[in-house]
Amino acid sequence: MSQAIDYKNVLNAAQLQAVTSLEGTLLVIAGAGSGKTRTLVYRVARLVETGVPPESILLLTFTRKAAGEMLERAAELADEKCKFVSGGTFHALAHRVLRGHADLLGFEKTFTILDRADMEEVVQALVREIRIDKTTIRFPKRATLANILSKSANLQVSVEDLVTEEYAQFLEYTPQMNRLQKLYREYKRENQLMDYDDLILHLRQLLDDHKEIRQALSEQYRYVMVDEYQDTNAIQADIVKGLAYSHGNIMVVGDDSQSIYSFRGADYRNMFAFPELFPEVTTIKLEENYRSTQPILAFTNALMDQAREKYTKCLHTKRADGDLPKVVDTRTEPEQARYVCRVIKEQLARGRSLKDMAVLFRAAYQSFELEMELTRQNIPFVKYGGFKFMESAHIKDLLSYLRVMANKRDVISWSRILRLIKKIGQMKSQAIVNWMKTTDALPWQVGEWPEAGKKYTGLKSLSSLLKKLSARGMRPGRAIELAMEYYDPILKERFDDFPRRQKDLEQLVSMAERYRSLRAFLDDVVLEPPTSSSDMTSEQRKDVLTLSTVHSAKGLEWAVVFIIWVKDGYFPSSKAHANQDNLEEERRLMYVAATRAKDQLMLCYPGSEVPRFRNAYGGAEMFFSRGPSSFIQTLPEGTTEQHRAGTPVFGDVFRRPDKKASFRKREGGKPGGLRVGDRVVHPAFGKGVIAKITEKDKVEVLFGKVGRKLLHLGYTTLEKI
Repeated sequence: MSQAIDYKNVLNAAQLQAVTSLEGTLLVIAGAGSGKTRTLVYRVARLVETGVPPESILLLTFTRKAAGEMLERAAELADEKCKFVSGGTFHALAHRVLRGHADLLGFEKTFTILDRADMEEVVQALVREIRIDKTTIRFPKRATLANILSKSANLQVSVEDLVTEEYAQFLEYTPQMNRLQKLYREYKRENQLMDYDDLILHLRQLLDDHKEIRQALSEQYRYVMVDEYQDTNAIQADIVKGLAYSHGNIMVVGDDSQSIYSFRGADYRNMFAFPELFPEVTTIKLEENYRSTQPILAFTNALMDQAREKYTKCLHTKRADGDLPKVVDTRTEPEQARYVCRVIKEQLARGRSLKDMAVLFRAAYQSFELEMELTRQNIPFVKYGGFKFMESAHIKDLLSYLRVMANKRDVISWSRILRLIKKIGQMKSQAIVNWMKTTDALPWQVGEWPEAGKKYTGLKSLSSLLKKLSARGMRPGRAIELAMEYYDPILKERFDDFPRRQKDLEQLVSMAERYRSLRAFLDDVVLEPPTSSSDMTSEQRKDVLTLSTVHSAKGLEWAVVFIIWVKDGYFPSSKAHANQDNLEEERRLMYVAATRAKDQLMLCYPGSEVPRFRNAYGGAEMFFSRGPSSFIQTLPEGTTEQHRAGTPVFGDVFRRPDKKASFRKREGGKPGGLRVGDRVVHPAFGKGVIAKITEKDKVEVLFGKVGRKLLHLGYTTLEKI
């Protein structure tokens, strides 16, 4: 056939090798931003262009949408027949095969597939058969039980091993969960049911136990390609081997440095084990990056050089110029939020759009303070990953105790906290609220409801809490702590992931401590909540700032990227320090975050906030340093620029003050080089005059724009005019 595409001029050398090597086994190590998808698209086009029947090509991806988009692009490049290539997920392939051969596994071809909601319903029904003591409040909820059963199947580990590693708070119930797993398997077989995990497990079984099926599938799909191979599990790796049984024409594409889904059962070691499955493999590395500047790539290369196990690769780009990544000590969390907002506004002034910028974080709760600050400064944003602050049930619960103190007629909050008490449902809570209205009872008198008696003892405990909260001079931070003490047993009963939610509530305490009055605190977090992305029109969404967890940001890119809370205990998370494999995944997560940036990368951390961590299930308390993440501290000198909040960072306006002209605390603890009357400039407050010099290391400056400020020279920079 004639060649419709000039491959040599549209692909680099490594991409060209991957696209034109049509026979044999290929392992393509595709660094971030190196054109992985482009390579797959052009290879599909090349195969069809050379006369390979589309139905003989199989493209396995992790979403049906991804496969569809790739095949559409290939069809536009070469031939409409590319649309007839078999593309989809492992589960979709398994479903097609099992419909034809279910009888070999003891199932009818009319078996039903359980989705996740169905699975949870079945699990809940079976829990009744294992007769859990009704007085217990710690047995896992059905969603958690479904997670445990599913991950046990995916990882091919026992329930006991999985619970010991990830759900230690439920270890005492391992015998019951083992019994539940057995009942669940029997129930599915008796009722001709398969869940999502069964699909790939049964497909592997067919390939292993039935040579004729393995041969037929391998002959049907003569050319196999697998995207995101680093995110496969051991079962899927076995399926890949079975599909290549008769020909070995298989190409897997992935990046071990971007394997961040171990919580779903993914195993990055599949990348390293692939040459063991296929000894004749040819390895190709895609190392030319088309996204980021070289300083950003130097940072990410150095970051992954520290990894214990990796495919060595060195990302490079033709974009040699650019700023070094900035590591910024913002001192406190509020200043971190203000710093991000400040730089965003400067970027906007320089012509950037909000849609060109993103703020990334390890866990959803870490953006709460920033969301509030963005709202205060009228900067529109959309958030991906986790819940927004005010959308989390446990946050709503806790704040309701404070709301009824600020407004005793807040019926919604009353209804919420009353229904958290045992034996009080919707009707009883409404009766209590009506009684309080008619008697004009004070919040802490709720326990005096005439029908309370001995049946509703929880009302007395609630009254006791509200009485404490009514104390004169009660500070918001202390009020949150008291509410947390009361709410803690409720939290543990309602949510299986209570350790994570406890961290959210602790974050709420630190936020409340910065307020003097309860009403002011509630006004900020309740009356002006951060804008929900679902409330925005499509027109508004075109130019909004992106806030995202790193997991939700994978595969995306922005010109300017902030990564916040880059500090041990937060990123990497505190729990990761207890397990070397988890710590390595945190490093890969940092790599994914940093490689989202095209032009500028800023890594922020509140240096004065030192996290402490005690294992939720017992164990020693850990203390972390005030410095940035250990991942950053060990990088070679010259990889980043170090800054402190208040020090400009970009261009003419954002440049570091000349060290010879800046003033900090001199030896002996007293200010040096400054006198009353000196004219100075501060990076945030602008121009001013020294009004007073104190005994130690503080100066009082009268600024033209913001008035009088007392500054600590150990934590600020003044430049003499």
